This record gives sequence, structure tokens and C-alpha cells, in this order.
Amino acid sequence: MHNIKRHTKKVFVAIIGGIVLLVGLVAIPYPGPGWLIVFAALAILSTEFVWAQRLLHYARARYDEWLDWLQQQNSYVRSVLLVFTGYVVIVTVWLFNGYGLMNSWLHLHWDWLRSPFLD
Repeated sequence: MHNIKRHTKKVFVAIIGGIVLLVGLVAIPYPGPGWLIVFAALAILSTEFVWAQRLLHYARARYDEWLDWLQQQNSYVRSVLLVFTGYVVIVTVWLFNGYGLMNSWLHLHWDWLRSPFLD
């Protein structure tokens, strides 16, 4: 009986942690707590999986290194990274048909706003 409870808990943690991790990975390029969600997901997974604990420590160390590097860069490099992040956001909203929905709501009839995945 104890083994069944343990296995059930492990499966539950894997499912919930996996879902939270996917949400976090999708949210990374967007303004907001993308990395915080990823770290929370790894913390959830690390309660049952040693690999997740190792990955959490590794990812956190690389994130801290990235922030330190970014703070040392001049405004040009930071601006380029900001523009690139904006580009990623614009393209992913288009690919997930965010602009296509606005197009249909506003009756613009601009077919180029629709995601190519809908054809």
C-alpha cells in the first residue's frame, strides 16, 4: 500500500511539475515571470526527482551568470537584446494566431495577420 501511495505521488508531481515547466518555458521570452515559473516547476519536480534538483541548481547558477554578464554590458548590447526579445514576442504571438484573432474581431480582412499554422 505504501508503495502505491509513493508511486501515485511521484506521478502526480511529474504531471504537475511538467505542466508548470512547459508554461514557464513558453513564458520565458515574454515580459513577466517566465524564469520564475521555470524555477518553481523545477522545485516541484525536485521534491521527487534528483535530476530536477541538479538541473534547478545548474539553471539557477547559469541564470545568475547571465544576469551578471548582462549588467556589465553597455547600453547598445542591452538594447539589441531588448529588440531581439521584442521580436521573439511579436513572432510567437503571430504564430499562435494572436493577431489573427484581433483581425477577425475587428473585421480587418488582413489575411497576413493569420498564423501560417492555420492554413
